Amino acid sequence: MNNMLIVMFGMIIPGYILTGISEARLKVGFYNKMCPDAESIVGGFVRSATEFDPRVPAFLLRLHFHDCFVQGCDGSVLIANGPISEKLAPAHQGLKGFDVIEGAKALLELMCPGVVSCADIVAIAARDAVAISSGPIYKVETGRRDGFISNKTLADKMPDFRDSIQLLKHKFFEKGLDDKDLVVLSGAHTIGTTACFFLMDRLYNFSSREGPDPSIDKDLLLELMETCPPNGDINFRLPIDHDSGDTFDIQILENIRNGFAVLQSDAKLMDDPVTKRILDSYFMVTNQSVKPSFEADFVKSMVKMGRIGVKNGPKRGEIRRVCNTFN
Repeated sequence: MNNMLIVMFGMIIPGYILTGISEARLKVGFYNKMCPDAESIVGGFVRSATEFDPRVPAFLLRLHFHDCFVQGCDGSVLIANGPISEKLAPAHQGLKGFDVIEGAKALLELMCPGVVSCADIVAIAARDAVAISSGPIYKVETGRRDGFISNKTLADKMPDFRDSIQLLKHKFFEKGLDDKDLVVLSGAHTIGTTACFFLMDRLYNFSSREGPDPSIDKDLLLELMETCPPNGDINFRLPIDHDSGDTFDIQILENIRNGFAVLQSDAKLMDDPVTKRILDSYFMVTNQSVKPSFEADFVKSMVKMGRIGVKNGPKRGEIRRVCNTFN
């Protein structure tokens, strides 16, 4: 599969001579000396993959989030170790983009064998996914090692679309993230799609009673019901960011404020006075000198999320040769 991807995307690979990797903490430019083209190689592969499949940026952004929220940003979600594989957890349902990470890793192994971790490739690819989608361009910290454990039971505490706002806040707090991080990282839903499966209760049996979620705008409700009828295809996919699903922008937050949230978890940001105030701040503050920037705040939260549970040093992690297999 990796060889096919390398040929398909027509990447040209120069040679490198490297001596290895040393223990270090996360920092921007971690691979500058050991594999100076590492980030540009990943970026080039992500761009080529996106030309082949425009859904790739959304896949990669979601993959980074799901990796970091289980045992930290250690590439555990990439492992295929049979029926216990973390990637098989219900919370990871629908995750894609694994082949893109594997393809980028194969290129890097040809150039810089044993140097760049799969966990770092996931983080770099997510950064590039945002940029490709017209989002902010930012520097990503690197230096992560790949974890030694992958078990689907460890994903039981992933944020869930059915969680109350209080539980969502708690799950983020457990990872060292605050209410603002919850709001702006929910903004990652500005690109990508969801399946009708995740909307059925909200449309037809909200809070264990017949009928829809009353917070949904009436026009959106009719549209969603037409797209996801009671006996329709629960796997049919629709944009999460109504009317702006292909471009990274603040429209997702405006939709949430106006009752146009497609996902139940996004709509619940309006149920809490703190998260609601954070949402409102991006629209109600008129003084440009103090008005918060969604893009700038998103970057800060992405960098912060990328530090969750990082493994440093050979005793805590490894540099996998193949991303879906332990060495």
